[in-house]
Amino acid sequence: MKTGMLWFDADTRRAFDEKVERAVDYYRQKYGDTPDLCLVNTASFTEDEKRVGPVKIERTCTVLPHHFWVGISTN
Repeated sequence: MKTGMLWFDADTRRAFDEKVERAVDYYRQKYGDTPDLCLVNTASFTEDEKRVGPVKIERTCTVLPHHFWVGISTN
């Protein structure tokens, strides 16, 4: 992903998947396209692979906690 939208959600009442879904919905409304990739902080989840609907979730240390970088993959 070369460009994307950064979403912040630190609400402890929301589940991780719901946070991703909200970010994806906002991205879709704003840009008219559905993202397929979301980058999150390495501490966000512990599974090896994670998907929320059609969106692949990847962990990286370059994204701050509670931030979701959503966009379209370049692969």
